[in-house]
Amino acid sequence: MLRLRSCTLTQLLSSPYTSHVSPLHRLLSAAAASGISPGFAAEEYLVSACGLTPAQALKASAKLSHLKSPAKPDAVLTFLAGIGLSTADVATAVAKDPLLLCAGVERTLAPVVDGLTGLGLSRCEVARIAVFVPSKLRCRSIVSALQYYLTIFGSMDHLLRPLKRGFWLLSSDLERVVKPNVMFLQECGLHDCDIAKLCTHVPMILKINQQRLRAMVACAKALCVPNGSGMLAKALQAVAFYDEEKIATKVEYLKKTLRWSDTEVGIALPKAPMVLTYSKDRLQRVSEFLISEVGLEPGYIAHRPALLSYSLDGRLRPRYYVVKFLKENGLLHRDRDYYYAVTVTPKVFMEKFIFPHKEAAPHLAEDYATACRGEVPARFRFT
Repeated sequence: MLRLRSCTLTQLLSSPYTSHVSPLHRLLSAAAASGISPGFAAEEYLVSACGLTPAQALKASAKLSHLKSPAKPDAVLTFLAGIGLSTADVATAVAKDPLLLCAGVERTLAPVVDGLTGLGLSRCEVARIAVFVPSKLRCRSIVSALQYYLTIFGSMDHLLRPLKRGFWLLSSDLERVVKPNVMFLQECGLHDCDIAKLCTHVPMILKINQQRLRAMVACAKALCVPNGSGMLAKALQAVAFYDEEKIATKVEYLKKTLRWSDTEVGIALPKAPMVLTYSKDRLQRVSEFLISEVGLEPGYIAHRPALLSYSLDGRLRPRYYVVKFLKENGLLHRDRDYYYAVTVTPKVFMEKFIFPHKEAAPHLAEDYATACRGEVPARFRFT
């Protein structure tokens, strides 16, 4: 038995999938040469050969109780090392899917890897898939599924982002659920890039039944966001976790807090549907600042709802202090208003509002940095 296992490992370590020596290779080679006794102690193997913690090994070992020898797990570990998984990667993959150790290398794993590389994926990308969704490495259907998703997401880099979050679309019914949902969203005017972004934020969007998806789209349109609008994806993201009653409640809160009329709500939401997802505390604090301290009219905010999306302490308040300081000292050009100051990038803000006043206000940059940290410099305390 020991001689056979040693032979098997030697053959595997010289296979096309193990072209370089890694710590995992050395671990397996040492195991083969150390005279380990026959049989298979799953918990001990999972700790010593796979790098799992004792607690992980205890949980995972139940799924390996049918194994009588380490021959198949040894072969799988060697294969995984050959496609680029580190010892830590193997531990992560096996902890997620202990049955990966039971997969046939020649019958299952190698054909799947060959299929994925045939799609243009690098060995590194295949290795990352093995870490994020190891159970799918045991399913040949992953090849056709990924081929389809790559047409939506555009690249493996984009697809790997949701995979990191436990993306379950690879196990969804592609033909009966996913493809019809994608087609419906395309009919609503969404491009593949819109669908990919939406799916990253709301993974369930392609898995739910189409009746519910149509209801979500209808809800988004009720916000006055029409088909083909660039805001439709944002609106779907905003309403994804709310029913009609919750949305109506949130709209009433917006009207009360921001002093908006129905007309002003109808102006603001199509431009910034994500306002519906903001917490009540955030909306209360921002509205009080913009209306009471800055002195903006509710209608002005409704036409520029992007103001509500910025951090109060990190952007709205510090930039307001700068604008007010410049106005108080007669340094602000007449076409520079607060909304412009808030919406420009940090780099542009410095170029337009800070750097030109180095001589007249030498401490302005320092005071602005202090305000961004949540403090109020003495020069920004206006009477």
